[in-house]
Amino acid sequence: MRRVPELLAPAGSPEALRAAVQNGADAVYLGWGAFNARRGAKNFSDGEFAEALVYCHVRGVRVFLTLNTLLTDQELPQALEAASTACRLGVDAVLVQDWGLLDLLRRSLPDLPLHASTQMSIFTSGGACEAARDGCERVVIARECSREDTEAIIRNCPAQVEVFAHGALCMCYSGQCAMSAVVGGRSGNRGRCAQPCRLPYGVNEPAKTRYPLSLKDNCLAGELGDLAELGVDCVKLEGRMKRAEYVAVVTGIYARLLAEKRGPTAAERRDLEAAFSRSGFTDWYWRGRRGAGMFGTRPKNTPEPKDLFSAAKAAYEKDRLRTVPVCFDCTVRTGRPCTLSASDGDGHTVTALGPVPEPARSHPLTAEELESRFRKTGGTAYVCSSVTVGLDEGLSLPASAVNALRRDALDALSEARACPPPRRELPPPPLPGDVCAAALQWTVSVASAAQLSPALMSLRPARIYVPLELLAGLSALPEGETEWCAILPRVWRDRDEPQLRAWLGHAQNLGISGVLAGNIGHLPLVRDSNLYIYGDFGLNVFNSRALDYLRGKGLRSACVSFELRFSQIRDLRKPLPLEAIVYGRLPLMITENCLLENSGGCRCGQPNFLQDRTGASFPLLPAYGHRTEIENSKVLWLADLPDCRRLGLHYARLRFTTERPEECVQVFQKYLSGEPASGGFTRGLYRRGVE
Repeated sequence: MRRVPELLAPAGSPEALRAAVQNGADAVYLGWGAFNARRGAKNFSDGEFAEALVYCHVRGVRVFLTLNTLLTDQELPQALEAASTACRLGVDAVLVQDWGLLDLLRRSLPDLPLHASTQMSIFTSGGACEAARDGCERVVIARECSREDTEAIIRNCPAQVEVFAHGALCMCYSGQCAMSAVVGGRSGNRGRCAQPCRLPYGVNEPAKTRYPLSLKDNCLAGELGDLAELGVDCVKLEGRMKRAEYVAVVTGIYARLLAEKRGPTAAERRDLEAAFSRSGFTDWYWRGRRGAGMFGTRPKNTPEPKDLFSAAKAAYEKDRLRTVPVCFDCTVRTGRPCTLSASDGDGHTVTALGPVPEPARSHPLTAEELESRFRKTGGTAYVCSSVTVGLDEGLSLPASAVNALRRDALDALSEARACPPPRRELPPPPLPGDVCAAALQWTVSVASAAQLSPALMSLRPARIYVPLELLAGLSALPEGETEWCAILPRVWRDRDEPQLRAWLGHAQNLGISGVLAGNIGHLPLVRDSNLYIYGDFGLNVFNSRALDYLRGKGLRSACVSFELRFSQIRDLRKPLPLEAIVYGRLPLMITENCLLENSGGCRCGQPNFLQDRTGASFPLLPAYGHRTEIENSKVLWLADLPDCRRLGLHYARLRFTTERPEECVQVFQKYLSGEPASGGFTRGLYRRGVE
């Protein structure tokens, strides 16, 4: 018999939480405080958060707290305090993105369940298993995962697997998007995404009225049976930025479909679309498809479904759609205080004590009268399913005493149902000392074999990073005094791993000694290969504890996030040698959909680009697996800033993407001499930082 997945609904406000609970959610996820990926939602005050936990737990609904953003060293203590408070109040789990926070929570709050957020960019069994080994009881896999991908992860990973089933799709893999941050200073990794993907762009042409980055919303309402058969543990609905009525409609439909083990009717599909859609829905990622048919926008002036939303609101505001069955057992005996026991079927039984009954003067109390009063549970979370009465004859109790007995029993039952479990709180572990930096060393990453010129080699970079798929086509490496490293694909799947391992074997035969790992799933791929592991920007290193976590994973160095300011990098504790990107086009997105295929194909012999409404052109580079990486329109230039040499960096990376071979050499020489830039350039986020 297949197990019905848990239904997890969004709660961007107290009203949305009530809408979700009343419409059948098994669990809700919400933001409290400053550290969650939907900081633009209303979220919850301190008092509202505590009340939400009681409200949900009394009704048998679990509550997950989202602490799924990147955090600075200064913010980590506040995040730990928020998690500690939530832990004491009985929150059921915390969603985490930041590796430093994950490590801090598992050490300081060892009994608090942790969920690996989709912001961790997990899409392989290896990545899911790595998160499970680090203490995550559940992994929220990438929205881009297909049925085949999901099945492989469930089969191989001991952790629970959660799948996004309904709501908005981002064009970029979650946790890997820097477009909002770099272009507008609002970081998606910090909960402030400005959604530039919903704007018009042109692919190899001026921006007009096309939206090549705006995906339709996901809808797996017709695939719920398949998800259950695969063993998906949790079905997640997106929408913390949506209004409560939307949450009510969507949650209610998915709850019915799961309970009745069926697909949606035509009317239910219409209601889902009316609640919110972008020119319909898509399920192509789940089906292993991609292409232009997945894209759509929300038509302007789309009318609100007033009747649908009004009916939904009227229903959940009554607060009687979700009740807990309770069994009463009452004893009224001569000369003894009366008692009322209440049992909820979940293992909780409480007993309330009332007054001693008096002899009846005219109308003796009857079992029917008692049962009638005990069944009056209106205004509470309970509904009476049965009443058992043990009553001596000829006794009397005031109606007020019977009502008080019922209230006291239900209050005690609510207290028992909402009682937080005992959990340990341990002091945060100290950080190890710094790895002292010698003279700053230069590293280079290339995107093409032509960039590996003899002139570049003569400048003696400490390391050269080359894409693994590029190494696969080489028969030898250029001569030079450098350490050769393979850049592992940022995105891949379980089915790709035999090929990747074969390529790694070939690369080792060529003479590489290390790999650049930008995803937690890379570690099990290379752990037994005797190759040095260096962390790439995709790991989103934002604080000192993240560096210590990666040191514990066996990494030899790590590249910090380019969303950090100079001062934040300078102040990091450095238990691991530190690298930063100091030149190049910063990567803004890595997309499952190939933008060129969707727009008619690649222009032979000419650069491909995405152009926005201002005329800025963002180069498009092919990525492993027929994916696309979008690069920034301006080149990062820091050669003339003395700040770079005062950050305690061990390595400074020159990231070559669209440069000609001779340009690579010229840039390297200018960095060695500290020359200022010419032409258009950017200082990135190192000075201005992000919201």
